[in-house]
Amino acid sequence: MADLKPGFNPLFLREEDLREGMELLFFAYRDFVAEADQVLSRCGLGRAHHRALYFIGRHPDITVSELLRLLRVTKQSLSRVLGDLSAQGMITQKPGLRDRRRRHLALTPKGTEIEHEVTERQRASLARAYRQAGAEAVGGFRKVLTGLIGGDERKRFAADRIAEASRPGRLPGVAGR
Repeated sequence: MADLKPGFNPLFLREEDLREGMELLFFAYRDFVAEADQVLSRCGLGRAHHRALYFIGRHPDITVSELLRLLRVTKQSLSRVLGDLSAQGMITQKPGLRDRRRRHLALTPKGTEIEHEVTERQRASLARAYRQAGAEAVGGFRKVLTGLIGGDERKRFAADRIAEASRPGRLPGVAGR
């Protein structure tokens, strides 16, 4: 921890330390999404479309109601996004086998291609920052981000870490999925 400011007390954060952290988050997010925005704009898509594509790709056959809960957006907003993605042939919507009112979402090959192109750029950016920061910093970064997340998602990430750690031959937080 040699890179901390002189006089930095980890139990007491000054207003300036907190504001600097906020600014770093703003600028990091701006730069993290910049390349993704370029790819998305080529397709006439925005960040809301990207979030939907990403989570549909991560959770194939996710229902619309599950996606609504995950993204915490209005039905109207998600309906517009899903309509755009469907019109461009990037997602499919199928009725459920047990409950035909439930719509299950999946990426098409075109949707998968766009999602992978955007995600790969962001993955490379995050990997570069992780390599520069080192393993201890990555763990600390994860703790800070998890601390910013509320309720259910925080529990999910904690459960994922426990499950990952219990798999034979796997170290928690090590890529290779």
